[in-house]
Amino acid sequence: MTVTRETRLKSTKPWRYSISTSFLARIPVPDEGVETLFGPYDENLKHFEMLFGVQIRTDGTELVVSGDAHRVTKIEKLVGQISDVIRDGHRLSKSDIRRAAKLVEQDNEVNLREFFGRSPIQLSTKCQVRPKSIAQQKYLDAIEREDIVFGVGPAGTGKTYLGMAQAVSFLSSKRVSRIVLARPAVEAGERLGFLPGDLQEKVNPYLRPLYDALYDMLDGDRVNRLLERGVIEIAPIAFMRGRTLNDAFVVLDEAQNTTTEQMKMFLTRLGHGSKAVITGDITQIDLPSGKTSGLVEAMQVVSDVRGVCLVRFDERDVVRHPLVQAIVKAYESFSSSRT
Repeated sequence: MTVTRETRLKSTKPWRYSISTSFLARIPVPDEGVETLFGPYDENLKHFEMLFGVQIRTDGTELVVSGDAHRVTKIEKLVGQISDVIRDGHRLSKSDIRRAAKLVEQDNEVNLREFFGRSPIQLSTKCQVRPKSIAQQKYLDAIEREDIVFGVGPAGTGKTYLGMAQAVSFLSSKRVSRIVLARPAVEAGERLGFLPGDLQEKVNPYLRPLYDALYDMLDGDRVNRLLERGVIEIAPIAFMRGRTLNDAFVVLDEAQNTTTEQMKMFLTRLGHGSKAVITGDITQIDLPSGKTSGLVEAMQVVSDVRGVCLVRFDERDVVRHPLVQAIVKAYESFSSSRT
């Protein structure tokens, strides 16, 4: 079969053929997308080659891609969808292109126009938050839709940060009147009674990550004012007992370290007009041996209850240093080999 270059350029569809087990495709790239897609010195194309295990060369505004048929098809999908996103008027950075490639590599059904077309969570004039994986997008959608959402997965997947970002967004838009952030105060085998200082000084080290996230999202003075007025409350989960939380956005972090009794108590604190997000990593349970994690039990007991949603994260959703993703995957493989 012979196809001339002139014939190919008249078509906006990929042209491809196979030789033995190798597959080759010519993929047209719109003029407005060439610079963004290729990257400086074709560095994005080199990244695609490593990620998808294919060979790519350029021929004018076409990409000539060869390799396994399934992987070449993924490149076609990636280029086509990125071109659509660019035509929609979105400006894609180098990290956006890399993220798009990762999403297509992980999920052949992903819709990049929908992913990049989503409005960010606007926390302030200087801070906005966007999902960086499909699971994160599903998580944010679930928080909008359901009253109680569990976000379960390894460290670095954005469970707590995104939950708190939604809480701040709900407060700013007056969809709730206050935020309550809670954590178990006993972790890593320590007990509060043996720690120095008054009660606040004892629990603050455990709650510090929540403070850090707040100050990252909002101006420091505003955070201080909201804390002083009690609009935002950060406290150990034990402080929830006996309360009914109306018109509040409640985030329970490190929920794997709650006991069965604590989790049941927390879930029954929710009042009218309130929403709860519970986050945790069931591979990092610090409870004494023989104690059942309240999070593990709740995932079995209430996950099918209407109004409750469970979103699972894995190593693909890790948004920290690339090594963190590899480390999480290595530990998961090690744990699986021991069971």
